[in-house]
Amino acid sequence: MTTKWNSSDLIKPIIKHRKAVRALSPEEFSLLHAADFRHRIEHVVLPALWDGKLVIADRFLFTGLARDCARGLDLDWILKLYQPLLWPDLVFYFSVSPLTSSERVSATRTPSFYESGQDVTNIADPNESYMTFIARVIREYESLAVIFNFTSVDAEQSISEQHGELRRLFREGERRPWSDWNLDAVAEWLALQGTKC
Repeated sequence: MTTKWNSSDLIKPIIKHRKAVRALSPEEFSLLHAADFRHRIEHVVLPALWDGKLVIADRFLFTGLARDCARGLDLDWILKLYQPLLWPDLVFYFSVSPLTSSERVSATRTPSFYESGQDVTNIADPNESYMTFIARVIREYESLAVIFNFTSVDAEQSISEQHGELRRLFREGERRPWSDWNLDAVAEWLALQGTKC
């Protein structure tokens, strides 16, 4: 099954409304996305895993970490929002330069206010703001890639080349055992569920 960032039926409407009126501080932006993430973990991801399904997430916890750190928030504070932490078996990081990212986005649309980071850059032009903000986000992703041992895909390649590389890397990594960290995270999550009953 698949899940994507900011897709909880419960939280997404709140985020959409707050974004529309440009009323999100970096802290509220982080809190609401963490709530969306937690809701999907509890109601979509863990039940699917317990049913023996493979879960593919279009962006995961690390998206929040990179964007929130790029907005100036403290990594330890952000990590506490997401506890208990559930770690994916494989994380594919599509490594791309700020220029390539900016060119790809601006080729089809103008980046939105929060996507372009205008809330923290204070740059009026969304494309210019995006270029500044995405450079910050990419720096954070690159740090996270080292810390959490991401599997990197060269996203400067064509889509077909990236697809081929992704398939090869997935086959190499699909035999990895589930992380011991996840056993602790699931135990903590179950304990929290017990206190709610």
